[in-house]
Amino acid sequence: MISTVILQAGGSGTQTLIMFGLMAVVMYFFMIRPQMKKAKDHKKLVEELKVGDKVVTTAGIHGKIVGAAETTFLIETEGGGKIRFDKSAISLDATKAAAPKA
Repeated sequence: MISTVILQAGGSGTQTLIMFGLMAVVMYFFMIRPQMKKAKDHKKLVEELKVGDKVVTTAGIHGKIVGAAETTFLIETEGGGKIRFDKSAISLDATKAAAPKA
């Protein structure tokens, strides 16, 4: 009788491990992988930016890149002011967004 209880508990433990494994796989494909792809795409976007490109920051500020350093961009706003932003604060390349798609 004790061996039967032990065998049943062992089978249940295996099923639990399989369920946790499946949940981890589902979480990877639906949460982690898309987030990694989004981060990779943003990094590529920032690397391709150059002086003269129009951008929008995460704060919603529109402007044109007038200077670039290792980790920052100097952006001239439409009002004529200049602000230095970290490269990670760029959310959109307005030059590409405004261009008509072929």
